[in-house]
Amino acid sequence: MSGHSKWASIKHKKAATDAKRGAAFTKVTREITSAAKDGGGNPETNVRLRAAINRAKEINMPNSNIENAVKKGTGELPGVIYEQVVFDAYGPGGVALLIEGLTDNRNRTTAEIRNILAKKNGNMAGAGSTSWMFAAKGFISIDKDKVSEEELMETVLDAGGEDIKNEGNYYEIICDPVHFEAVKAAIQSKKIPTSSAEVTKIPNSTVKVEGAAAKQLLELMEALEDHEDIQSVFANFDIPDDQVQ
Repeated sequence: MSGHSKWASIKHKKAATDAKRGAAFTKVTREITSAAKDGGGNPETNVRLRAAINRAKEINMPNSNIENAVKKGTGELPGVIYEQVVFDAYGPGGVALLIEGLTDNRNRTTAEIRNILAKKNGNMAGAGSTSWMFAAKGFISIDKDKVSEEELMETVLDAGGEDIKNEGNYYEIICDPVHFEAVKAAIQSKKIPTSSAEVTKIPNSTVKVEGAAAKQLLELMEALEDHEDIQSVFANFDIPDDQVQ
């Protein structure tokens, strides 16, 4: 299974049982505020804001929290201004990492991420060293027992989907971010449930990692994502299914 789909599956299961609801709220609140600041407070015309609000609803964030986060971004309410940060790095097994975050103190966050990498057998790389290995894509994962491949293919391709991959127990749909909402809406119109749906970064190629390096890599990625300033961690690993718990 590809690194992205594997990590998306791990995160989905973790989110379903994660007691750190407050941490999840903090991350999505920052994203909503930042998106509203950069593109305005109307989710109909601000794709990034619409995606952030959808994520907030998925984790049952109260509407009042969402509205306040938007208003802080547009300046209607006072609030902290967050700066977007991107870190290129490498993890165990030579896996490329692309780390994205929002912070009110770039120097502090940089030092803390560098420390996490050092402790978990990773290292920071120069700007742009790994980012070129990833492309922004819409990504939707669906359990195979929820729909036939033929029906899914017809639904997705007509809506603008680029590719459907057969990965283990899932079908994975890839599309241009511009068509993500249309593809997602087409799937929902057929009442087909999704396991995950997001605009994300997909690696152009993968690196196979096994054994101790695979375990270390997953621990590193989890440590990075647990940091409150980090929004997303992308990697180009390929770990055998039987080595992921």
